[in-house]
Amino acid sequence: MPLRWRHGFGVAALVAAASAGLAAGAATAAAKISGPQRNWPDYRFTTFEVGVPSEDVTLTAADGTRLAGWWLDRPGSERVIVLCHGHRGNKSDLLGLGPGLWRAGNSVLLFDFRGNGDSEDGPQSLAHYEQADLEAAIAHAVARRPDAALCLVGFSMGAAVAILVGARDRRVRAFVLDSPFADMRGVVANAAARLRVPPFPLLYLVDHATKLRYGYRFRDVTPLEAIGALAPRPVLLLHGGEDRVIPIDHAHRLYAAAGDPKQLLTFPGADHCGGYFQDRPAYIALVADFLARSAGFP
Repeated sequence: MPLRWRHGFGVAALVAAASAGLAAGAATAAAKISGPQRNWPDYRFTTFEVGVPSEDVTLTAADGTRLAGWWLDRPGSERVIVLCHGHRGNKSDLLGLGPGLWRAGNSVLLFDFRGNGDSEDGPQSLAHYEQADLEAAIAHAVARRPDAALCLVGFSMGAAVAILVGARDRRVRAFVLDSPFADMRGVVANAAARLRVPPFPLLYLVDHATKLRYGYRFRDVTPLEAIGALAPRPVLLLHGGEDRVIPIDHAHRLYAAAGDPKQLLTFPGADHCGGYFQDRPAYIALVADFLARSAGFP
């Protein structure tokens, strides 16, 4: 399934479930966001398909969850880039951009968030528990390339995680954020609006069920409140002009809250995470050039 659709199906399904029976539906909806789910059959491409040399690596999050990754080594590289996939996605979704950035002269780490791909399950969420996964990936990348400039590239939920982690980790030198959400509540509210489901009491019930069953609330995942702390490190925001999962308004709100230097580029006609698919070579060059220019920032 293409990366741009994975997140959307999950959120739409949760709203449909919640509208079916309020309290009971809210618990099902919360499970659609944070409960363990695996694609079946789980056939995925690897670095073999794209002809890129890689090393299988195992990362361990702070809570003990074991994560799987691919290390694309570029000895002597000036930059090391960690890529973060979206909700219910996996590292195979990034086999276009990741190898492209490696060919541009960067060391690259692709990894699976918990509950996805080859990683263990562990407690899951929408960008809450996954922050520990990115922290483990950063630790690995820094250990492998301690003298290189550390950069984060994220899609959808992965972009939100990059904001939340990067706000407190000053080792990150630059950010490329494709289709991030400003707040978790807004993602669920948009899904409800698409299905013409009244937001009240749906949002309250799903939020409450998420807290009871999975230990976090909507307000715990608010990239809008964190993005200002990324400054003065460069931020590139990318968003599809016709994104039905995370409306482009989220990008405008995040851009307004971010400090300088910052840039927002939109892709007219593109749906969720669809900018890459409009012109793959141009997208890879855009990201590679931005990170190359941004490596000198403190």
